[in-house]
Amino acid sequence: MRSTSVWQADSATRTLRRSTAQRRELRPDDLAIRVTYCGVCHTDLHALRAYDGGAGGVLVPGHEFTGVVTEVGGAVTGFAPGDPVAVGNIVDSCGTCAMCRAGQENFCREFPTLTYGGTDRRDGSTTLGGFSREYVVGERFAYALPAGLDPAAAAPLLCAGVTVWEPLRALGVGPGSTVAVAGLGGLGHLAVKMAAALGATTTVLSRTPDKADEARALGAREFIVSTDAERMEAARDRFDVVVDTVSAPHDPAPYLRVVAMDGTLSHLGHLGPVTVETLDLLIGRKKLSSAGSGGRPATAAMLRFCADHAITADIELLPSSRVNEALARLERGDVRYRFVLDLSDLSDLD
Repeated sequence: MRSTSVWQADSATRTLRRSTAQRRELRPDDLAIRVTYCGVCHTDLHALRAYDGGAGGVLVPGHEFTGVVTEVGGAVTGFAPGDPVAVGNIVDSCGTCAMCRAGQENFCREFPTLTYGGTDRRDGSTTLGGFSREYVVGERFAYALPAGLDPAAAAPLLCAGVTVWEPLRALGVGPGSTVAVAGLGGLGHLAVKMAAALGATTTVLSRTPDKADEARALGAREFIVSTDAERMEAARDRFDVVVDTVSAPHDPAPYLRVVAMDGTLSHLGHLGPVTVETLDLLIGRKKLSSAGSGGRPATAAMLRFCADHAITADIELLPSSRVNEALARLERGDVRYRFVLDLSDLSDLD
């Protein structure tokens, strides 16, 4: 086993503390990665708040990170030491079900192995995440980080980025499309950038009027305050695709009403129960969909697209020693738009 420094959950305080964890010795198809930057996701916050130190064992969050390969297993062909890489929130899948064969490992029928809090398919151990100085991952679930992408600002692409990329591509967004993005946070700001770069006329729907200038700077043509009943009524039946990235529980009806005939509301931000009036779907043959993460082909394609269009997340970079501050601020919405941790200070603590 290989020791590495990590930020580990403390069940008594619901905070993270510096600790040491063990990584497996490299299997033939493994890479060892020196983690440089890791994004902070709402999922990390939820996992920490729910952690009780019980049957789940050790919790080390972090599932959108970039780094550099330091060592490779004997069967690895696509990477070499020194290569810049990125890893997302999935690190394995069964590889044989219909979803995996279709390149949608994120929908693996046996459930994908998550980057942390998952169960390793070979030895049964609990996976530990990217708030760590080293990560060991199978070659299939590591992605070459394209030249030109800043590794810190690219880290959130591996979760927030691919989460909005998959529905945009699946719904055929491109030149001539009209897209509205509800919510302008970690997911939403990347959805705006990607939709605009795909050629769609893009609008932001937000409860916060003072985000109008930010929305336009990200690529939106228009900004609508979602609590303005008159403006929302004027936008009724207008958008081919509405990407709903709002993370708090909310009524999807106002967003369904601005979807065009035969258009789609893609509900991404809040993954809890949703109540929908059938008439909001019936009038205009509207569709309600969702998506989660991305398969290997889509993730690689997303990274290439982002490199070609100079798209990265707008981030606030913090030393990893301030991880608890980042989580507390994330909980109260005090970030524009994604926190990223610089893991180099873990070496200083070794």
